[in-house]
Amino acid sequence: MSESVLLSAVLIVKNEQDKLSECLKSLQFADEIVVVDAGSTDNTVPIAHELGARVEVAADWQGFGVQRQRAQRLARGRWILCIDADERVSAELAKEIERVIQGDDAIYELNRLSWCFGRFMKHTDMYPDWIPRLYPRERASFDDTYVHERLQNSSRLPVKRLSGDLLHYVYDSVRHLVTKSALYAEHWAVARAANGRKASLFGACLHGFFCFIRMYVLRRGFLDGGQGLLIALVMSHATFVKYADLWVRTKADPPVGDR
Repeated sequence: MSESVLLSAVLIVKNEQDKLSECLKSLQFADEIVVVDAGSTDNTVPIAHELGARVEVAADWQGFGVQRQRAQRLARGRWILCIDADERVSAELAKEIERVIQGDDAIYELNRLSWCFGRFMKHTDMYPDWIPRLYPRERASFDDTYVHERLQNSSRLPVKRLSGDLLHYVYDSVRHLVTKSALYAEHWAVARAANGRKASLFGACLHGFFCFIRMYVLRRGFLDGGQGLLIALVMSHATFVKYADLWVRTKADPPVGDR
């Protein structure tokens, strides 16, 4: 490891030409930027090169966890800052990161603030949204889960939180919101079915209902106006769908032969 490389910002991307530029501009305080591309067909790779990133293409997609592991192996810094293309590091957060990486090893959680359809969401389940994204490269790494990968703290490092928000420009349209939530629901159901988990349609209804109550009432999503209602409705529907999908996947296979 080069002594000059203290902080490596790492990203996994695919077809992110519309968002990548602003993301990389917010990471110019890092000593290096590593981008692992999953086979983009747009201008993602040229944009990454233009803004000084070191790029590697790994198009044999094996899930988010494996792709993040690949990105980490390419990094040279003592610290890893894991960022997605639809995120921006605020100026306050950048200063905090620069300060803490001068100190002892720890895992740092960043508070993600999401922009949805014209406003930053301050309620529902979207804020506060603490996620571990800054950690010493040789003492922590992501697991190989296909979706909703988790950072493994195998060294039992202290977990701390930073001030300043990680800005998250998460949904481009209602279609994007619905499609993305449905995709995650499907991946969730596939993983649970593979582990022998089961669900019922009645349970799916209950999970969806309580998801809405939690997000819109208990987490005060109503204070985020129409956007809060929209997010609560779509996420409660996605919650119902993932349990319904699991129920369908655990039904007996259809009989073969004549009927």
